[in-house]
Amino acid sequence: MANVLDLRRRIRSVKNTRQITKAMKMVAAAKLRRAQERALAARPYAKMITSVLESLTRRIEIFDPETGSLRHPLFATRTEKRVLLVVISGDKGFAGAFNANIFKTAFQFIGGNPDKQVDVEAVGRKGRDMMRRRYPAAVYAEDAAVEGPARKVRERKVPVEITGEHPGLLGKLETARVFELAESIISRYVHEEIDAAYIVYNEFKSVISQRLVVERLLPLMKIGIPQITGAVEPSEAERERAAEAALSAGIALEPIDTAAADEESRKFGTAQVDYIYEQPAEELFNGLLPQYVSSMLYHAMTESVAAEQAARMTAMDSATNNASDMIDAYTLQMNRVRQAAITKEIIEIVSGAAAV
Repeated sequence: MANVLDLRRRIRSVKNTRQITKAMKMVAAAKLRRAQERALAARPYAKMITSVLESLTRRIEIFDPETGSLRHPLFATRTEKRVLLVVISGDKGFAGAFNANIFKTAFQFIGGNPDKQVDVEAVGRKGRDMMRRRYPAAVYAEDAAVEGPARKVRERKVPVEITGEHPGLLGKLETARVFELAESIISRYVHEEIDAAYIVYNEFKSVISQRLVVERLLPLMKIGIPQITGAVEPSEAERERAAEAALSAGIALEPIDTAAADEESRKFGTAQVDYIYEQPAEELFNGLLPQYVSSMLYHAMTESVAAEQAARMTAMDSATNNASDMIDAYTLQMNRVRQAAITKEIIEIVSGAAAV
């Protein structure tokens, strides 16, 4: 049985751990507020570009009158034989089951499509490390038969390969890097290197309103409507735990009301006005569609960052509470050991006095 000195050392060690977890919780809460502000700041752009595209679809002929198909290649649907999966995970740990749930959903998607060739784009250090352990990287070789500049040719060896790694992208989220990734995905889809593109990420509305979703990025079906192909809702216990952590950190439980701003941006697309564009409407439509796809990818990453910080705040709050419980248990045990030692000394003194 541990003595009083050992128990005091354990209590001191747990107190130091509790101080660290409490500080990490407050840091995560501060980063969560900034992530929420960033996500809110990006919404007006996404809403307005959606409204502009909806307005343009009513003013141009987007369907080919001969074939009846959509003119733009991003709307072209093909049999999904080659699929791209963008896995958006975190860069760091200490976020509970945040990363594990993302990997589980990604592996279920890959396992549910055994007859397809899947390319994986890993966003985040945790996703990169996990995917490296499960799947090999894609191999490219130079095509010597082509005259002029050397062209790299893909040599697929297994059905599932990693075609890109993006560690640190979420740490300092820059639109230029996100749009560069989006342009690469669009180029591969247009050149029919892939038949569809999906994203796995945490959709964040508020601390208690978030879910893990699989969203189809390409091909586009309808402007302004997300193509959610799968979703995992949090349990009631997880929501209650997140609400307790948010309240203790001073984070609002309900999402910020942006209904007025959304309604204002939606008026542009629905107004019965014949707008005069500087460029031809069809040219604007073709130029804005890639920007729309890029905004969808950026939106997924901003929400994933906010969800990661919310998960980390909840996990650190649970760790702090568990440390407090351990301190109480060790303190009670120490008091009992000390009381037993005092009682033993009194008995020895009384016994010695009686013997004299």
